[in-house]
Amino acid sequence: MPLTIATWNINSVRLRQDLVARLAAERAPDVICLQETKCPNASFPSKAFEKLGYTHIAINGQKGYHGVAVLSRRPMKDVVARPFCDMGDSRHIAVDVEARGGRSVRIHNFYVPAGGDEPDPGINPKFAHKLAFLDEMIDWFGTETEAVAPTDGAIVLGDLNIAPLEDDVWSHKQLLRVVSHTPVETQRLEQVRRALDWVDVVRRDIPPPEKLYTWWSYRAKDWDAADKGRRLDHVWLSNGFSDACDRVEVLREARGWERPSDHVPIIVRLDV
Repeated sequence: MPLTIATWNINSVRLRQDLVARLAAERAPDVICLQETKCPNASFPSKAFEKLGYTHIAINGQKGYHGVAVLSRRPMKDVVARPFCDMGDSRHIAVDVEARGGRSVRIHNFYVPAGGDEPDPGINPKFAHKLAFLDEMIDWFGTETEAVAPTDGAIVLGDLNIAPLEDDVWSHKQLLRVVSHTPVETQRLEQVRRALDWVDVVRRDIPPPEKLYTWWSYRAKDWDAADKGRRLDHVWLSNGFSDACDRVEVLREARGWERPSDHVPIIVRLDV
């Protein structure tokens, strides 16, 4: 059986656990990776997800902010929840999920800092933190290759909070000075990707010039009509493993669900 994986910035897992249940009911992914869970580990609604069949759960949370989690129908084991930038933030967790023939797939679930409003690290500590976080990813991927991407295959996914391509935003020209699409961020993200030659399977399967978004602001009165989105969420596969991905879906309609997150899920299917 193929392995299906969903990634979703849920923007408070306790507030939106019913939406996770809807995703499970309608798409039945084997693994659901969540970001911005906004709750400590002890308060995570594990029992609700176990009832849905996700009996294997890994959590790296904190009160009120950030937080990542992995829900799986398949056996898995925690590998690491790596701290970044000595900030005490819960922004990463890695797990090994069981695949066929005794193999495993390593999943790195990331929530990269948003970076605040002003794209100047000299006056905006949040933006400086974002760039430092990306630099640490570059260094980690470049120096601990086998730890990050074992030979069975690895995935980096989550809310990376950067829309790297011109067609990943509603207006390249108007967003060049807006955090998430500035050249310094898009160049850093490309350095992260190149550090282990990760393959952006979403844009491999849905290539430019097609516009593609995974986030729409809550500020828009009619997000769908305005369609001023950005592709902030990503799925990358390790080089040599990317051929295992034979389907990609961006679930745009989830932005219109009741009390939605401002992000939508991405679902990939792997023949492993």
